[in-house]
Amino acid sequence: MDEVLQKIRSIADYQFGKGVGKILFPDGVELRFSGRTGRVKEVYFKGKLLATLRPQTGTFCPTIEGFKRIISHFQPPKFRVTVQDEVVKFVMKGKNVFAKHVKNADPNIRPEDEVVVVDRNDNVLAVGRAVLNGEEMLAFQRGIAVKVRHGIREK
Repeated sequence: MDEVLQKIRSIADYQFGKGVGKILFPDGVELRFSGRTGRVKEVYFKGKLLATLRPQTGTFCPTIEGFKRIISHFQPPKFRVTVQDEVVKFVMKGKNVFAKHVKNADPNIRPEDEVVVVDRNDNVLAVGRAVLNGEEMLAFQRGIAVKVRHGIREK
């Protein structure tokens, strides 16, 4: 178990930066494995899903709970895409973020990165995958900036 925990922490460190693995996956996490392949599929902590491991890329898709753990240790705009007030309610319901609605974005975001969408007060609204890089999100007036996977009020 310790060897597997070290491995998933290393993946998170590679994906999000040194030290994130221990923040995202503290001691005591519960691992769920694929019945077919025997590989790690999901990571839980105290009954809450923190992240799912994508077998296609070997990287993590953090849930809202997982991203809250990550961003609590980093100052804005790290990993964040901030949206205009007018679209907050739509993003919370799981709708995609369009470039014209982005107020601020981490300049280090690259396409396909996992990101967290926040409001101007740094409240988490949703998590998803970046379509554009951080600079393009601010410069473009058309197109999807973030494909939202989960909104905090999604039903």
